Amino acid sequence: MAESNDSVSIDMEKIFLGGKEHHIQTGCGSVSVIVYGDQDKPALITYPDLALNYMSCFQGLFFCPEAASLLLHNFCIYHISPPGHELGAAAICSDNPAPSAEDLADQIVEVLNYFRLGAVMCMGVTAGAYILTLFAMKYRNRVVGLILVSPLCKAPSWTEWFYNKVMSNLLHFYGMCGLLKECLLQRYFSKEVRGNVEVPESEIVQACRKLLDERKKTNVLRFLQAIDQRPDITEGLEKLNCRTLIFVGDSSPFHSEAIHMTSKLDRRYSALVEVCSMSLCV
Repeated sequence: MAESNDSVSIDMEKIFLGGKEHHIQTGCGSVSVIVYGDQDKPALITYPDLALNYMSCFQGLFFCPEAASLLLHNFCIYHISPPGHELGAAAICSDNPAPSAEDLADQIVEVLNYFRLGAVMCMGVTAGAYILTLFAMKYRNRVVGLILVSPLCKAPSWTEWFYNKVMSNLLHFYGMCGLLKECLLQRYFSKEVRGNVEVPESEIVQACRKLLDERKKTNVLRFLQAIDQRPDITEGLEKLNCRTLIFVGDSSPFHSEAIHMTSKLDRRYSALVEVCSMSLCV
């Protein structure tokens, strides 16, 4: 990309290697935060979906030179991984209490306080979008805007509860097995991106499949349980006064949830973007 006054030159091969990792002790355990960019710039907080971290969830966005250039030119990015989801994470001791969704939201404010951040932008995907929305509802003065991809706001439906139960059993008995990875990839990506007999799966799906192998079953199960036991936060959405932009794929399993959430937000401060055949990992 040519350099100009409105863009920055990005070395895409080093974008995931140039950040600095911080391990922050919080009230519900240690959390990994990868920081990219100039910390004097406004902060953008990211939070990934189940079994993902910043690399597997946001690589599609950051390997797009235009998007990466725009984000790093305007923000310092703080990638928060759910406990035990960071690269190279060891299995969390089963004796440690499993955090609730509210605990994970409270953990974010501890991260902000650690870096002495004020109000921030937030970007989250599905489970991560729920955590960030809950955080924004609890700490309204700490959030200036939300970018949510396939977000959740209601308690799990019977269908989602059953699906989560299947994944929990697979994790418990078999770990990150092939069937579980297929369940997760269906959650993350559209059919077009996953491929079929005639069309091979895309490179981003192949990369995500490999990164899932690194996840420890105990760590994923703890995050899954927190999301599976999440409360309905619909009633609080109308009081959310920060700018909110929602993206959802037209074939996403969370499409109806995104529509429901949009209908409850103040239309003066929110917008919905429906995308054809969208992958959940951004």
